[in-house]
Amino acid sequence: MIVEAAGRLFFAPGSVRVSMDDLARELGMSKKTIYRHFPDRRSLLAAVLDRQFAAVERTLAAAAQDAQGQPFGVRVERFLIAAGSELGRIGAARLAAGRGDAVLRQYVEQRVDAVVYGRLDELFWDGHRQGLLSAPPELLSEITRGALERLLTSQLPRELGRTAADLLRAGVDTVLYGAIRPAHPGHPGIGEEQLEAVIPTARDEEVGP
Repeated sequence: MIVEAAGRLFFAPGSVRVSMDDLARELGMSKKTIYRHFPDRRSLLAAVLDRQFAAVERTLAAAAQDAQGQPFGVRVERFLIAAGSELGRIGAARLAAGRGDAVLRQYVEQRVDAVVYGRLDELFWDGHRQGLLSAPPELLSEITRGALERLLTSQLPRELGRTAADLLRAGVDTVLYGAIRPAHPGHPGIGEEQLEAVIPTARDEEVGP
């Protein structure tokens, strides 16, 4: 009950630093009662984050399950769309953790590495073992990680009139298949029809806080 209420406050749109007094008022109980369960705000926020990351893991596991048997590119795309949505959802927690508390910020980064990027690394290594990748899996992981994190904080989606999900799909395709258009007939590369498929016009899958 306490963790659930704290999560609502910590993740509320436009929320600022939430105090134990705020939480006590939300729950209609004394701070003394809260302190029986959590000795300080840091331990409470850690419990909130644990709950959030458990939800992230469930979402990513479900995405991987749904993509089983699909082509490798589809599996990567669906994983990254799910990961982007989840990283956007926990963005408020990362901001809260970074407000002067280096311990919590480090904790969040470690959990993101383990829950999200560890799974991404495994996915690229699986593709490597199957002979599906022409580039080192470590390189693909690093490029994709950077693109994913940047899109969630960038103004580029707004500037291009696209959602972050649209651009994330384009980024995934670029990493997996390249972005060079054919210079002449028969030259490999992405053509106009493929580009249209990469960046859809639908904007109903926003990724980000």
